[in-house]
Amino acid sequence: GLFGKQIGRAGAHWVTILAVGLSFVLSAIVLKNMVWGGAGLSLLGLLGLGLCIIKVSRAKRAQLDDEAMRVVLRKVVPLNMGALFLSVIGLMLVILGISLG
Repeated sequence: GLFGKQIGRAGAHWVTILAVGLSFVLSAIVLKNMVWGGAGLSLLGLLGLGLCIIKVSRAKRAQLDDEAMRVVLRKVVPLNMGALFLSVIGLMLVILGISLG
C-alpha cells in the first residue's frame, strides 16, 4: 500500500486507526453544524412568515378595496412560499442531523 514498506504493518494499522478517528470527529462536527444550520434556516423562515402576517394584517387594517387587497396578497404569496420552503428545508436538516448524529 501507500508507504506500507516504510512504516510496516503495525504502523499502517496505527495510521488507519487515526484516519478513522479523524473521520469520526470531522463527521460529528459536520452533523452538529447541520443541526444548528438547519435550526437557523428554520428560524429565518419563521421570521419570513411573521413578516407575511404583518404585511397582510396591515393591509386588512387599512380596509383596502378588493383590488388593492389582491395586489397586496399577490406580493405576499411568493414571500410566504419562500419562507415556508426555508422552514421545511431547515427542519429537514435538523431531523437529518439528529438521525445521523
